[in-house]
Amino acid sequence: MVSLLRAMAIETGLSEVVVQRIMQSAPHRYKQYKIDKRSGGKRLISQPATEVKLLQRAFVELYLSKLPVHPAAMAYRPNLSIFDNATAHAGSGSILKMDFKDFFPSIRKANWMSYCAEFSILENHSERELAASLLFQRPRSSNAMQLAIGAPSSPALSNVLMFQFDEIISAGVAKDKVIYTRYADDLTFSADRSWNLVDVEKTVKRALREIAYPRLQLHPDKTTHVTKKFSRSVTGLILANDGRVTIGKRRKRAIHAATHAASQGRLDDRQLQKLAGMLAFVHSVEPGFIDVLERRYGLETIMRLQTIGAKDRRNLRPPDA
Repeated sequence: MVSLLRAMAIETGLSEVVVQRIMQSAPHRYKQYKIDKRSGGKRLISQPATEVKLLQRAFVELYLSKLPVHPAAMAYRPNLSIFDNATAHAGSGSILKMDFKDFFPSIRKANWMSYCAEFSILENHSERELAASLLFQRPRSSNAMQLAIGAPSSPALSNVLMFQFDEIISAGVAKDKVIYTRYADDLTFSADRSWNLVDVEKTVKRALREIAYPRLQLHPDKTTHVTKKFSRSVTGLILANDGRVTIGKRRKRAIHAATHAASQGRLDDRQLQKLAGMLAFVHSVEPGFIDVLERRYGLETIMRLQTIGAKDRRNLRPPDA
């Protein structure tokens, strides 16, 4: 079997000596900055150095992409998006949502090492240690090596290490005819009736105590339960009572207003970029609304806006409207 260093060198075109040097120094080669959260507050982003990102992407392609991910995990997977995550719950009546506190930072080097030992991943302990150096950051404020928000390998690795949790939860809630999906740190459960969801929270908390890794905590104030009497949203999309998944009336009003302003030349470059992102999001979720905009503002206007700042739509989160 080809060694880790040799495989990474072949994949990247770098020498084994250079690959080893980058991997060993990777935990300390992150630039940190903060961005605004949609829910308020700041999120700390840790951006790895360019050469570290190159090797992280290579490791995902060579190793992580070959490891099992549970079907309930909907984020960071080819050909799946927030639309697919919401659609899984579109036919249900009641929705229960939870999310994890500090999801990526709670996933540690020790979790990866335990997983590798359990499933015989990589050749030996030294290769696993070297891979861990590449995959985990060592923040200045902590002695523990943890997943970084901003590393291209973190999403794929989180799905791999969450397999046991996803499997336990899926099996545990299925007996009550509950549908479960996980989009990164967002857990969504749905069923025809509210009574089906009564034991879900207990099942989740029991699983968190029982799984060997990772050690995760729920946000105590972010568990919500809604029925068809109220607006039901899943990862930013609205579940209509007729079974459709939509972007919602509020976002549609905002897009109408921005498109009207753009058609009159009243948006600056930054505003046009934001609108282009919103239209890309709409195209991936509710393309029929694009037809509505084309009829009102003209095909040429919408096509021009769609070409501004085009983005990959596969895992696009809804822009703030």
